[in-house]
This record gives sequence, structure tokens and C-alpha cells, in this order.
Amino acid sequence: MSNSFLEAVKTRRSVYAIGKETPISDAQIQEIVEAAVLHSPTSFNSQSSRAVVLLGDSHDKLWDITSETLRKIVPTEQFEGTSQKLASFKAGYGTVLFYEDQNVVKSLQENFALYAENFPVWSNQSSGILQYVVWTAFSEAGLGASLQHYNPLIDDEVSATFDIPEEWKLIAQLPFGNIVTPPGEKEFQPIEERVKVRK
Repeated sequence: MSNSFLEAVKTRRSVYAIGKETPISDAQIQEIVEAAVLHSPTSFNSQSSRAVVLLGDSHDKLWDITSETLRKIVPTEQFEGTSQKLASFKAGYGTVLFYEDQNVVKSLQENFALYAENFPVWSNQSSGILQYVVWTAFSEAGLGASLQHYNPLIDDEVSATFDIPEEWKLIAQLPFGNIVTPPGEKEFQPIEERVKVRK
């Protein structure tokens, strides 16, 4: 394992203060996401993971949809904090939406019935790997990002707005942009309590 890979793992953090600039081009952003989708592992090589990159007005529209959706269900006295949080995501340059194709999952369940109940779990694990790869690659490229989960509340309107196939299930959202304020120091639990080695 290369030192550069471990350094990338160590430096990836949740960055919430992001702006509408980017140290890399839109083409490079697309290249990172495409490479991650192509090379992130999936169970049974199912290749069930999908991604949608929202830039410009599409990115802003996503967070407008999320804000209006939550406004209808969050108590008025609590919405100010929610609104500020959503505005911080909208302040970014773009958002990656992570999906899993349920047609692929169902096909695997039918073809490998013995493992049927495991495929939705493995699908989520595959998505998690993809999310981490994109997030870490963005960090290496100088972009700040944080992982969000406003699904399933926003699923229907997002699918209709961005012409998402019906069989794609939204798993997570990754707003990103230039780093306005770096994250603070991270505290760690004792590693001896978290990793055991047996010989």
C-alpha cells in the first residue's frame, strides 16, 4: 500500500464551509466520478452503482428542492437551523448524487436465490465504496465535500426534475466546492480498542 494512498485516506474530511469555485475543471470533475464508477468494486461484479453530477443551476435546484421539501415537514421554530445548513450545501460548486440500480439488484436476487436477502445489503456497501472513492479523490484534487442523506424525502421530485430512471434508488448526496474554512482537528478513539490482531 503506497504512502500516497494512506495520506489521501488521512486527509479526507467532512468539509461543510464550501464555496462556488473549483480548483479543477468540470471535465476533471466528470473524469474523477467516471473513473470511480468504473473501478469501484461491486458484489458479483454487478456494477449496480450509478452517479449523477449536478453543476451550476442543477446543483442549486437540488438544494432548493430539498429546502422546500423540508420546510413542509420541519416545525417552523426549528426550520431556521435547517435552512442555514441547506444553504451551506447550496453555497458549493456542485453535488454528486449516488444511486443504486434496483433492476440489477433484483436480477441478482432472481439468479442467485440463495443469497437473495444479501444483495440489497451488498448493493449499499458497493455504493458506500463508490462514495468514499469519489470523496477521497475530490479531497486529493483540492475540493471540500461532505456526505448527506436527504433521501427518501426528496427522491420523487429529484427524479422528476433531473430525469432519473425509475429503477435508480437514491442513496446519498455529496455537495462539494472550494474549501472556505478547513475542518477542525479530529479526535480518535484508542486504536487498540478498535483493531485486534490474532496469530
